[in-house]
Amino acid sequence: MNLKNEIAAKSVVELLSPAKNIECGMAAINHGADAVYIGASQFSARAAAGNSVSDIEKLARYAHQYRAKVYVALNTILTDAQLTDAEKLIHQIYEAGADALIVQDMGILKMNLPPIALHASTQTDNRTMEKVKFLQDAGFSRVVLARELSLKQIAEISSQTNVELEAFVHGALCVSYSGQCYISESMTGRSANRGQCAQFCRLPYNLTDADGNVLVRNKHLLSLKDLDLSDYLPELIDAGVMSFKIEGRLKDVDYVKNITSYYRKKLDAAIEQKAGYSRTSSGKTTFFFEPNPEKSFRRNATDYFLNGRHNAIIQPETPKSLGEPIGKVLNVKRNAIELENGHLLNNGDGLCFINKKGELEGFRLNTVQTLGNQKTAFCYPDTMPVIESGTLIYRNQDQAFEKILNGKTADRRVGVKMNFAETANGFKLSITSEENETATLAVEYEKQLASKPENVEPNIRQQFSKLGNSIYELQQLEIKLENTWFFPASVLSEWRRQAIEKLDEVRANNYVRELPRKAVHSDFPIKQLTYLGNVTNKNAEAFYREHGVESIQPGFEIKHQQGVPLMFTKHCIKYEMGWCPREGYKEKVNEPFFLTHKGQKFELRFDCKKCQMEVIG
Repeated sequence: MNLKNEIAAKSVVELLSPAKNIECGMAAINHGADAVYIGASQFSARAAAGNSVSDIEKLARYAHQYRAKVYVALNTILTDAQLTDAEKLIHQIYEAGADALIVQDMGILKMNLPPIALHASTQTDNRTMEKVKFLQDAGFSRVVLARELSLKQIAEISSQTNVELEAFVHGALCVSYSGQCYISESMTGRSANRGQCAQFCRLPYNLTDADGNVLVRNKHLLSLKDLDLSDYLPELIDAGVMSFKIEGRLKDVDYVKNITSYYRKKLDAAIEQKAGYSRTSSGKTTFFFEPNPEKSFRRNATDYFLNGRHNAIIQPETPKSLGEPIGKVLNVKRNAIELENGHLLNNGDGLCFINKKGELEGFRLNTVQTLGNQKTAFCYPDTMPVIESGTLIYRNQDQAFEKILNGKTADRRVGVKMNFAETANGFKLSITSEENETATLAVEYEKQLASKPENVEPNIRQQFSKLGNSIYELQQLEIKLENTWFFPASVLSEWRRQAIEKLDEVRANNYVRELPRKAVHSDFPIKQLTYLGNVTNKNAEAFYREHGVESIQPGFEIKHQQGVPLMFTKHCIKYEMGWCPREGYKEKVNEPFFLTHKGQKFELRFDCKKCQMEVIG
């Protein structure tokens, strides 16, 4: 049975959450993640979110209690000088208990690797069936798909491959195809492929035509809204996605708690719709709050290209978080704003709006005064803004919600069944986890009849159900005694503690990590690699030559090239502006177009056959 058939037979789906650090990783597990991904101390595509091997080990130990997995991102391209250190780090990561390594650089496959599963990062530009098939044959257990793919394209890839498919479902979007953006390296020497992106896509630009006429002024024309595919999880399962990934390795713990909880609930609902499907980890999470993605950082929401091309996928006014829409301004007083739905607000909330200049402006509320039973309220800002009636107000900081997130917001428990029975010389307590792993504690104990037989069973149930200091929750207790024996509460408590320790040991010993996929030789889909191949070390070059590549140019980070595209985007400004000839626009436009920002100028080229825009340095 091949891997795809094994996946189909199990029908399992995974919720994958980001971990900036060990605190975020544990929070993600507690709030229902089936797996987390975390950066290593070096060579991660988020250089600002590195973690020690020791922390990775602690996180893996914690996650494995719930049969959750830890994937370590080592997904930058490497220089020859970094290969030895990277190989050493990979062995340390494996010894720490990591379940898989997320990589971009094919040179890693030429190393002496430990038996750890490999996941092909989205930075390997996985947007075609041919590329995914090659990575599958090369030995990757999982491929992280390009964010730009539609449901139809995902389904086509799934139908013709037998590798696990992972897809982003929430979070920030890079405007360029991942791994194919060189604008930061070109302009600042900070390579996105080495985890140091300067985020040129979030800058404001003027759009000018061939004669220098300004068509759009000071707008964030490359800044995409944030992805939210929470309404399409059943369709993604049907298309063949196995792992549902939340972006955010630079996000703090509040974001991880809220968004992981939101998708845990949504994915559980999707699983319930589909007979035979289950999650990949153990335990049930109880939430003590109602998650809401609008209350965490996001630049509005888009389904991007999942359901085909459409406009309004950028947020041109600001690259910052708008938050949740509250309502419109009804009246403006000297020092107060009357706002619809103001009853939802709290003293200290942060509000924002788009001002007359088309810019984001914010203020904090000193006081909110609700008007009787009405939903409107008078809001008194710390500094009174220049604002008009009819302006839409957003809340980008909810004090009450933040206070909730600062407390205990979830509890995750693995279900267990207990059997307490009598033996010839004493008693035995067996505990079976929801994964059918059993530990038994047998003790010799002098039997004495209880003076109050009616209290025996209630006492046993009370003591054995006290599992609050463990990860377990008692679901069933079966008691089989020949007589009503006397048990001191302290004795029962100690037996429970010892039996739980035994179960912990059994489950830890039984945990088995996935072995790496066996590689089979196949040729790379193309014979000539340009700078887009991101080949920056001798190992990567040797790998591609072994797979039939005849010509290999050095990666852009090794040798800058002039006049070449620095971004490749499915987002198209001509389409966004309504000037797309494929959509029937017939008027002549004065091309080429340019983006300018503080003396920097980039030409835009449009490949209508590929439905792709290129940004030229």
